[in-house]
Amino acid sequence: MNLRAPAQHRFDGLLLASAGAIAFSGKAIIVKLAYRYGVDAVTLIMYRMLFALPFFLAMAWWAGRGRPSLTGADLRLLTGLGFSGYYLASFLDFLGLQYVSANLERLILYLNPTIVLAIGALRFHTPVTRGQCVALAVSYLGVCVVFGHDVTVVGQHVVLGSALILASAISYALYLVYSGQALKRLGAIRITGVASSIACVLCILQFFILRPPAAMLVAPEVIGLSVLNATVCTVMPVLLMMVAIQRVGASVAAQAGIIGPLSTIFLSVLILGEPFTVWIAVGTVLVIFGIWLLVRRKSQIG
Repeated sequence: MNLRAPAQHRFDGLLLASAGAIAFSGKAIIVKLAYRYGVDAVTLIMYRMLFALPFFLAMAWWAGRGRPSLTGADLRLLTGLGFSGYYLASFLDFLGLQYVSANLERLILYLNPTIVLAIGALRFHTPVTRGQCVALAVSYLGVCVVFGHDVTVVGQHVVLGSALILASAISYALYLVYSGQALKRLGAIRITGVASSIACVLCILQFFILRPPAAMLVAPEVIGLSVLNATVCTVMPVLLMMVAIQRVGASVAAQAGIIGPLSTIFLSVLILGEPFTVWIAVGTVLVIFGIWLLVRRKSQIG
């Protein structure tokens, strides 16, 4: 069906997927900017989710119109998905960004398809081909290049930050793996809306458990950056990617996502003043090439 889509239809879908990838990649830039105002991860993610919550609630309501109510089993599943895919993954990511560059963070998170593949092989005994192993090796080699450079230049805390980001990627990969069973029955928009709303509530509750109410008093710049993060870098990419997948399919949309790490490099150099070195260039090329091989092979099989 995707191959028969009109050229303009495919172009629009690729454009939407690319815009979504660029918008999502801006999250790391905004978080790094907010940390300059002395805010911590618990407070920052609370504000991000607080401003995103109304949009996700509206998404869940819209997708659930005229459809059967969620059962207790559905709510338990969606709670688990929200915890893993949006609460824990986001919180670990925000923590990790305190210690690593935006470029390294984006490259580690971009390994997500390879982690999904590994979970499928370990949990469901999904066969892994030689070509997929090559794609995985190339991708992880690229991350190792950037990681090794950052450790020697920035220091050992890069190890902690990278471990947190990798744990974030694993947590989100678990969400992707286990959301498949409910995807056809509930729909992507409803799952995203409900699971994300649950995650928002968890992040807000976490703040009031770990911090006094006075900690909500932050610099006005943090509020502005959080609104931008919640709308442009959280809600909008989800909607753009969903529309893109409907038009061109998941595999093609995923290939368009390759632009994500490239846009992060550009934004980190332009806005954050992070250095652009040959190690970052080599690592990025390897990661993108490895993921392209993996996605391309899935597209050919599907």
